[in-house]
Amino acid sequence: MNSVVHLSGPQRRGPDLQELVAKAAFGDQDAFGRLYDAVAAPVFGLVRRVLRDPAQSEEVTQEVMLEVWRNAARYRPERGEVLPWVLTMAHRRAVDRVRSVQAAADREQKVAAREHAPVFDEVAEQVEGRLEREQVRRCLKMLTEIQRESVTLAYYRGYSYPQVAELLAVPLGTVKTRMRDGLIRLRDCLGVGT
Repeated sequence: MNSVVHLSGPQRRGPDLQELVAKAAFGDQDAFGRLYDAVAAPVFGLVRRVLRDPAQSEEVTQEVMLEVWRNAARYRPERGEVLPWVLTMAHRRAVDRVRSVQAAADREQKVAAREHAPVFDEVAEQVEGRLEREQVRRCLKMLTEIQRESVTLAYYRGYSYPQVAELLAVPLGTVKTRMRDGLIRLRDCLGVGT
């Protein structure tokens, strides 16, 4: 005859996470160690699914567990169980890491793009600037003496129209007319469209 053995006595169950968090909130390192042992594997698993990099996943898991230690006093049982609370922190931290890594990669890409930007030819820029200045000088010579004097004072010396009128001892209206006529002749000489 076969006999059936019945197990009696307390069944093995996991630690009371709420109790461990409560004790950890008061600085109980042993309680936190047991809490760590109970939740670190699920935290690592979740973080690893988000990050896919084992080394970064370990680092983020440690950050999450440190956050649990620091924030144990903020845990409120009425808002939910301990494991979902910890896993929510883990998920947020993992997503933040993904964003941080992506932002760093984007910055590196922008820097690399700037470093590989086509280098402008400084000599060509200088030659072009010199040619433009020569053309302006040539066109200025085509103005009448009084137009050239007014334009030079206003545009090269920085005087206002009233100051030019005072310097030349002529009415403001005369200066404005000279400037207008001189600028029209310069525009035509330089080939600048209106």
